Amino acid sequence: MSKEWGYAKHNGPDKWCESFPIANGPRQSPIDIIPKGASYDSSLQPLTLKYDPSTSMDILNNGHSFQVTFADDVDSSILTGGPISGIYRLKQFHFHWGDRDDKGSEHTVNGKCYPAELHLVHWNTTYSSFGEAAGKSDGLAVVGVFLEIGTDNPGLQRILEVMNAIQCKGQQTSFAKFDPSVLLPTSLDYWTYPGSLTTPPLNESVTWIVCKEPISVSSAQMEKFRTLRFSKENEEPCCMVNNYRPPQPLKSRLVRASFQ
Repeated sequence: MSKEWGYAKHNGPDKWCESFPIANGPRQSPIDIIPKGASYDSSLQPLTLKYDPSTSMDILNNGHSFQVTFADDVDSSILTGGPISGIYRLKQFHFHWGDRDDKGSEHTVNGKCYPAELHLVHWNTTYSSFGEAAGKSDGLAVVGVFLEIGTDNPGLQRILEVMNAIQCKGQQTSFAKFDPSVLLPTSLDYWTYPGSLTTPPLNESVTWIVCKEPISVSSAQMEKFRTLRFSKENEEPCCMVNNYRPPQPLKSRLVRASFQ
């Protein structure tokens, strides 16, 4: 069975279970967050995100999204607190988005979809590497941030300015001295639950931390996201849109909230 996957009709999320049976597992992500069904947990700690811009390395179109990668060999850019224990290092961040402004996020809230969702991916330094951590039930922690249509987001501008250099699958360029803190909302109130990667191999190794407060993005900025391509430079152009997995069944999991 081919491990090739994507977001088209022939290889999209409803086909992933053919190559990745865990797609039907007990803790798959994303989910629809029902605030009334989430339990306030007073034991949840505030999130502490300490990012060092000098660890920002490059930006890549990987054919599914674009991602900014960070040096993760020292504890410079880290996540602590929240629902996790120990230190989790930032590995990369990426986005998911739709072909129009009323869809594109992976998580939804009471069924509401946002135009895009940012994922900041961290790994548990209890393990020796990101690769090892990705196979452990407590190996990864992903902070999800919704993007909501409003005013231009100045924090996104540096990313948008380099998009012409990563239009096609496989294109990559250096992206130094970027501080991902500029992409965080003012309030770090969050929901949390045990989940999975939302792209193959769909490992059930993620503690999800989804921020309640969205950040702003303008329609013009979202249009720039949609200029990217799933396809390589020498292939028929295929716009990178609707690169999100729909919500999965919650099953027996509990969603907790850091706020009342």
